[in-house]
Amino acid sequence: MLTPAIIRAVVAAALLEDAPWGDITGDTLIPANLRARAELVAREPGVLSGGEVFSAAFEQTDPEIEVAFHFADGDRFVAGSVIATVRGPARGVLTAERVGLNFVQRMSGIATLTADYVSRVRNSVAANLPAGTTPPRLVDTRKTTPGLRAFERHAVRSGGGHNHRNSLSDAVMAKDNHLAILAGNDAGSLTDVLTAARATLGHTTHFEVEVDRIDQIEPVVSAGVDTIMLDNFALDELREGVRIVAGRALVEASGNVNLDTVGEIALTGVDIISVGALTHSVRSLDLGLDISVEAG
Repeated sequence: MLTPAIIRAVVAAALLEDAPWGDITGDTLIPANLRARAELVAREPGVLSGGEVFSAAFEQTDPEIEVAFHFADGDRFVAGSVIATVRGPARGVLTAERVGLNFVQRMSGIATLTADYVSRVRNSVAANLPAGTTPPRLVDTRKTTPGLRAFERHAVRSGGGHNHRNSLSDAVMAKDNHLAILAGNDAGSLTDVLTAARATLGHTTHFEVEVDRIDQIEPVVSAGVDTIMLDNFALDELREGVRIVAGRALVEASGNVNLDTVGEIALTGVDIISVGALTHSVRSLDLGLDISVEAG
């Protein structure tokens, strides 16, 4: 999803927001012919994401600016690591600094948090289940910052996670509010309604249904859905849900997922664990740009 066109458009909007009529501070104080050298430095350990986005902020500000990364997206680094080096006209470097940092700090924060979740899942499965057991997939949700979904979902992948459906246009996903409306419309049994809906879809369209009670599982799975989401189920209920589904659909666990609970959830037999906190509650990573005058 993180295409060059998306990067250009989003970064251009951010630069316009930050300097709609230019950077009057830089234009007033900094000589036009002065060149700068800057280092993107990690103030804390983490996982990198957003290298292309960071570079675009500088290159779109001034094509003479050159950015060289010493780490790739998905790489871990320690505090004090020099992640990238920036060289070029000082005015442009100073103008692009905040936009570039905002993007790479947030994206690296998401990647780092995702990597922590993935590690908890893998370690729990390795320590408690037979060798060779495949850990459940850790996925994000649509709880992303409007306009930044492609950036934030790329960051999840940088951290070793996976993406859920990208948008409302990508898959059928009947959630609790959809089911409440159907129930109030007296449209027939849940199984019949879902079966009829399934019959209208193309063979490549994924069909997922969210349930919040054990007794909803069998009627939903009987309709031939592809994935059933067990929302806010306790651990014993997740295990029972997996038993009832018995391989007839993928089972996704959602709700009450955090770093303290994800390891136990991974042991219930679910195929997917979705975590909204990967994008909606993340802390930006502490990265800084140390700038100096470049020697002539």
